[in-house]
Amino acid sequence: MSIRLLAFDAIDNFRDYGDYAVGAGLRLRPGLLLRSAHHARASDADLERVKALNIGTVVDLRRAGERRDQPSRRPEGFDAQVIAGTVDDGMEAPHITFLKTEDLTPESGRRFMTGTYRRLPFDVSHRDVFSRYFRALAETDRPVLIHCAAGKDRTGFLAALTHHLLGVAREDLIEDFLLTNAAVDLDRRAPSVARQLEKMTGRAASHEAVVAFLGVEPDYLDAAFTEIDKRNGSLNAYLEQVLGVDAALRDRITARLSA
Repeated sequence: MSIRLLAFDAIDNFRDYGDYAVGAGLRLRPGLLLRSAHHARASDADLERVKALNIGTVVDLRRAGERRDQPSRRPEGFDAQVIAGTVDDGMEAPHITFLKTEDLTPESGRRFMTGTYRRLPFDVSHRDVFSRYFRALAETDRPVLIHCAAGKDRTGFLAALTHHLLGVAREDLIEDFLLTNAAVDLDRRAPSVARQLEKMTGRAASHEAVVAFLGVEPDYLDAAFTEIDKRNGSLNAYLEQVLGVDAALRDRITARLSA
């Protein structure tokens, strides 16, 4: 198991996505860039572990309804800035709608995920949160944690975008994105998730279909990056034109996070 993975009782996919080479003999500083799944089921021991990390900013990428259904547990004395979306359309999360209404097969799961990644960079609520996150990276001297529900898609895209901005090599960026598949232990988790899905929908899903939905694949991230290239010309143009990350802000983020 990767040393990047941090052990928690009931917070999934918690890991450090710093400490990568970024060129010119520099590396991202460890302990400042953290990512995970949601914290609604965090144990008391988990809260103590979170507290010890001295997190200065938490970026919650979930929809308003997801936050209401699974409110985050916080450690005693929690004083971090919380960045979350302000758009509340009253709709359930798209992945829940998909699970309720579509037959879950490996093919349908991959189609859904690919479409999700194409739309993700341009969702109104996400754009605002992404922009505020990058400003926080430049302004805080404490660790920043990003998370969504499972810590794999919204979180994975934002972590990959951060790696691109900071100069992490594409192969390392992809490797970090795919680490979710080891962190979540897909084969072990799939049977229990399949039972939950059958209880929720009344329909059975194959082991292969559940694994495809729970995991991540390079094609998902490629779908997001390709859509960005089509609309904005490049990732750098997207960062500047859509998220407001200009050269000055990029330099401030890079100076803070690399050494």
